Amino acid sequence: MKKGKKFKRRRRLLLLLLAIVIGILFIRSEWLGRTIYPIYYKEEIIRNANRYQLDPLLVASIIRVESNFKPEAVSPKGALGIMQLMPDTAEWILKKENFGSVTVEDVGRKPDVGIRLGTWYIQELLRQFDGNLVVSLAAYNAGPGNVRQWLKNKTWSGEESTIGDIPFGETRHYVQRVLYYYGKYKQVHKNL
Repeated sequence: MKKGKKFKRRRRLLLLLLAIVIGILFIRSEWLGRTIYPIYYKEEIIRNANRYQLDPLLVASIIRVESNFKPEAVSPKGALGIMQLMPDTAEWILKKENFGSVTVEDVGRKPDVGIRLGTWYIQELLRQFDGNLVVSLAAYNAGPGNVRQWLKNKTWSGEESTIGDIPFGETRHYVQRVLYYYGKYKQVHKNL
């Protein structure tokens, strides 16, 4: 009886070790990484990232957090499209830059339009905030006015190490998630 129990224990241990080794191999595999961290609309992302001198992986990370690549997404607050632009923001962007016959409605229906306007807006926020990515991401989510107020009042320093000081929980979580996915996309999609 004791021999049978020892054999079963060894067998379970070997199976567990085998499962761990296979798990490690899969976690390290590029295929699994691309399955867990996919990027859709690559051509539109690359084209617009190049147009506005941005890293396409940053744009993909924002899209992942904003809509999970769903072009017709609408947030409970009314943000539209794949990059979740508020209608007022989309209207402001359309007035600031010539996008031809593009309408606010197109932002919520056409992924290429949403990506173009959203990418332009990221570039504009980076310009406004002297290239500070963390601050620009916070502004993308909470609005540049709120972020300017936080910086002016010293509520938040604007540094990555103090993301926990961002007063809006949603914005704090948003910035953390975008930076997380940006790091993962850099690991998994090295040649994008």
